[in-house]
Amino acid sequence: MNAASRSILALGALCASAGATNAAPLTFNTALPISQDEWILREQFVSMKNTDDPSPMNRRMKVSGLMTMLGYGVTRDFAVFGVLPYADKRLEVNTGGQDVSRRQAGFGDALFMGRYTAYEDNAIGHTFRIAPFLGIKAPTGNDHASDRFGRLPPMLQPGSGSWGWQGGAVASFQSLDWGADVQLAYQSNGKANGFRAGAVTRLDLSVQRRLWPGTLGEGVPSFLYGGLEANLLRAAKDSLNGVDDPDSGGTTLFLTPTLQYVTRKWVLEVGVQIPVSQRLNGTALGNDYVLTSGFRLNF
Repeated sequence: MNAASRSILALGALCASAGATNAAPLTFNTALPISQDEWILREQFVSMKNTDDPSPMNRRMKVSGLMTMLGYGVTRDFAVFGVLPYADKRLEVNTGGQDVSRRQAGFGDALFMGRYTAYEDNAIGHTFRIAPFLGIKAPTGNDHASDRFGRLPPMLQPGSGSWGWQGGAVASFQSLDWGADVQLAYQSNGKANGFRAGAVTRLDLSVQRRLWPGTLGEGVPSFLYGGLEANLLRAAKDSLNGVDDPDSGGTTLFLTPTLQYVTRKWVLEVGVQIPVSQRLNGTALGNDYVLTSGFRLNF
């Protein structure tokens, strides 16, 4: 799994931390607020397939994951979040003329993040906000898993064994008919067992448009939004014992069509990330798609 794919698993659960009455990005953060003393629960199921292998090993990797995010509005402007991922990872590779399958499932590293609304401009029918955020990743997942072939490689370990951090800023515009979000973020990974995953820099853009109802009226309890998101991820090379891995890292551009069914208390959502451009280093394993579905609930 390349570093861009690891970043999707690490950051995906933080993508829509707004109140459940708003459409929001599926693949990254938003600056829209959580009301004071309000809780947001978000569950996301992620299915990822990586089979674009330029090497003769015919590597195929599949990941199924569930990410649980819980957010809380501490004040009108400050919100905190906790994320706990669970993933089932399977890698198949051809070695010595035989297919070898290796698999591991478990809870990954927990992420704790704070987000502060630094600027807001409100008017009748729309709002614009800018919010920086900062998060710490704790090494809560198992990083010493093994199978009958021995210790599993870092890409199959549930956890990284290292501390890390991520930070950035997001700007969001929301009106009665449509919304837009743009984010710049950076993710740094610590070193454990001699291995350090490459840092990831990402630029994200999302536009959501209300598809139904066509016109607003009294007593409308729910809405259907369609959206399109773009994610540009630049991953540095991984390193082992201080030596860069030439077959890791690179730049990937995803396009993601989304649908969100929004009510006053909950949201159903689905989207597919499609890699339209992958310029990876060496024989780094490319991504086929990332399917994300789930719900968001405020209480």
